[in-house]
Amino acid sequence: MTGIAPGPWLRLTALMAVAGTLLAVVSGAAGLGIAHRLLAALVAPPLAALLVTAWLAHRTLVPAVLAASAFVAAAAALPSRGTHAALAACALASLLVVCAQSLRGESTPWGTWRDYIALTKPRIMSLLLVTGFCGMIVGARGWPGTTTAVAAMTGLALACGGASALNHLLDRDIDPLMGERTKKRPVASGRVAPSRALEFGLALSAFSFVLLASTVNVLTAVLALVGNLFYVIVYTRFLKRSTSQNIVIGGAAGAVPPLVGWAAATGNVGVAALILFAIVFVWTPPHFWALALLIKDNYAAANVPMLPVVKGDRETARQIVLYSIGLVAVTLLPWAWGTVGLLYLASALALGAIFLWLAEQLRRDTTHRRAMVLFHYSLLYLALIFVAMALDLVV
Repeated sequence: MTGIAPGPWLRLTALMAVAGTLLAVVSGAAGLGIAHRLLAALVAPPLAALLVTAWLAHRTLVPAVLAASAFVAAAAALPSRGTHAALAACALASLLVVCAQSLRGESTPWGTWRDYIALTKPRIMSLLLVTGFCGMIVGARGWPGTTTAVAAMTGLALACGGASALNHLLDRDIDPLMGERTKKRPVASGRVAPSRALEFGLALSAFSFVLLASTVNVLTAVLALVGNLFYVIVYTRFLKRSTSQNIVIGGAAGAVPPLVGWAAATGNVGVAALILFAIVFVWTPPHFWALALLIKDNYAAANVPMLPVVKGDRETARQIVLYSIGLVAVTLLPWAWGTVGLLYLASALALGAIFLWLAEQLRRDTTHRRAMVLFHYSLLYLALIFVAMALDLVV
């Protein structure tokens, strides 16, 4: 990925780091105390994004970014007023050098706005936002406030979009092997350069953390970042290509949004929030295995060890039934814990009964048609389960 000029996403990240450092310098000179420390801490996410991008795609930027990182770390470690201010000024100067260097190099097409929307996987993001938004309402036991809701959902969307863009980057070698749907993706098809996808994904991830930490709370920002990193590094980079249990473990990433919503509303994560996490976690395998049954040949061609490829259709269908039983049981826990009432209980039982029936039908007859019906219903099911939770508390 090296050798081409940085794109607008890296430049935007560099400008964000410059702005944050400048605000930290000014607030320090004004003696603003806690506000100064918060502004200084918020420089870290864009700086980390710059460091990773520079190391992987733009090596000419590495010395200046490393210098800025060292000066920021030294300024944090040496609180003496004069030394601290001098080191902060050096960090700012180094970041200005990064901005100047980012304008140099061989230009390359960076794709259309439609390509960048596609990188964020908007259909997947929409379901994650539903679970996060409803988790926020359940945590607040009502409307959490418009400002909190908008900030939290915007930050969560940025985190999900950043993770998805990095997923496109890491999967660019196998996407062309997995059929028409994936070989036309922006990075796999060559419409967006890998370095641009890297810059875009890291920029969104950094913006997400800064927005959530500064407008909601630090716990919300940390949870969104953990979900992001788990999906990109643990699932996409390692689990997906190494074990048939990839989606069982990797499902933890998709289960984080309800925790993000809950933390945004309450500032903490308790047992009730972990139950919401468990619902999505247990839902993920039967949902994803139904899809895997539909595109088993594509996974086999890409050498991805999804369960139908490794164990076959019948064992996959049996596992879907077992996980579906566990899913219905887990969805009853919010009522048993006292988080929600009878409206949710009735909804969970009705929706779960349909899920179990479709799973059993698939076990008896593992056809593409039955797998497709279960896959599409599972998407609707998860959304309705969380909407039922939210409605139970506001109706």
